[in-house]
Amino acid sequence: MSEPAPPVPSPCNSVCRMNARTGWCEGCFRTIDEIASWSRMDDDEKRAVWLQLAQRREQETSRP
Repeated sequence: MSEPAPPVPSPCNSVCRMNARTGWCEGCFRTIDEIASWSRMDDDEKRAVWLQLAQRREQETSRP
């Protein structure tokens, strides 16, 4: 029998500032709605957010 998958970790890194231009947290790149609902999301929803975070981070770091 296989072991259950570990829980999906929170992307929070304790840098909690919302960017007014993007609407994303400057630390973890989540929206305020994603932050507020994180504890109620299932693992698939959390993984979907993680995928978006990578795209958002790339978008922000590639800005001139």
